[in-house]
Amino acid sequence: MLVGRTVAALSRIVRFGTGSVIGGRASLLIDPNLLAELTRSREVVIVSATNGKTTTTRLLAAALGTDREVVSNWLGANMTPGIVAALGPSGFDTTAVLEVDERWVELVLSATRANTVVLLNLSRDQLDRTQEVRKIAEQWRRALTATPPKVVVANADDPLVAWASMAAPSVIWVATAQEWTADAAGCPACSGRIDFDNGNWACTSCVLRRPVPTVSVDHKSVALPSGDFPFEMRLPGRVNRINAAFALATASSLNADPARALDALDEVAEVAGRYRVAAHNGATVRLLLAKNPAGWHEALELLESSDAPIIVAINARVADGHDPSWLWDVEFERLKGRHVIAIGERRFDLAVRLRYADIRYDIAKDLDTAIAHIAQSPAFSSTTVIDVASNYTAFQDHLDQLGGVI
Repeated sequence: MLVGRTVAALSRIVRFGTGSVIGGRASLLIDPNLLAELTRSREVVIVSATNGKTTTTRLLAAALGTDREVVSNWLGANMTPGIVAALGPSGFDTTAVLEVDERWVELVLSATRANTVVLLNLSRDQLDRTQEVRKIAEQWRRALTATPPKVVVANADDPLVAWASMAAPSVIWVATAQEWTADAAGCPACSGRIDFDNGNWACTSCVLRRPVPTVSVDHKSVALPSGDFPFEMRLPGRVNRINAAFALATASSLNADPARALDALDEVAEVAGRYRVAAHNGATVRLLLAKNPAGWHEALELLESSDAPIIVAINARVADGHDPSWLWDVEFERLKGRHVIAIGERRFDLAVRLRYADIRYDIAKDLDTAIAHIAQSPAFSSTTVIDVASNYTAFQDHLDQLGGVI
């Protein structure tokens, strides 16, 4: 039975409103052990990564929701206050699918004793305030050793994730054909060199090497141990098929029917504003989020497939990281042939990078000015979809303008 102070804490959550981070913080002040108490009798799944955790959490919640009640914080409040706020209004037997910031995995796993942990990738992100990625991998490995879940669903093609996940008693390995390898050149086990060769990887100095995958995905289907399942998605791009493979593999491990789960994945058209298509100031825009070099590497797959003008917005606030030097690690050269409008608080930093990439660009003070500039082009028409690719706080600003406050 819940102790009195926990009941008071839950009342506080409801008073502040479902999903309120403020309510979660207030409740944790009343009962610091509230997360453990809220998850003691429920199935818990933790999803973490540098990129893709919000989308994968949303997809997994949809997949599991085909046959059970699910509560999730997939709107992005992924630290303890946000998680507590999301869990508070739900029943204590409701399955929890929790997006968790990569730095908080150890704490959340210890508190929830989650049976399932999903680990997608690790790459550089906000290094002016976040630890180097090998330190995060060490934290993950320590967490999986100290509080071992029943199963980990992990990226076989990310050496950092693989090394951390090998501490778990049981792992479902997902083949992702990960292209971004710049952050995993050093072996997390021995500090030797990781050699990447034709889809495989291995340390040149120790026994660490790519595990044998049990799940794989291509442009047509996802292959599980139980069979191959063709599927289509409304979410665009290769990266979202990979996110879907993680969601399906995890849902299947929790006894969800793969066919019904795939139907649910196909119903997801946007995730917390990502990929939203909306009318704004007489134009149609599509919102994309890319917040670090690895994320931009995947976003460029979508952006280079068209010749329409594109708006790129870069801020450098606390949530973005104050250092925008990572722009030089993004292969903006892939946008040759597209007209780019640079906006955001660090638009001049972006403009310099675009100039060196030999990209035709202009600079505008804000989204509305950029759209107006594009609308003056002779090639613009009512059917033109303008991609707006932004890092984190710029993306949130654009959601506000489009009436999509989250």
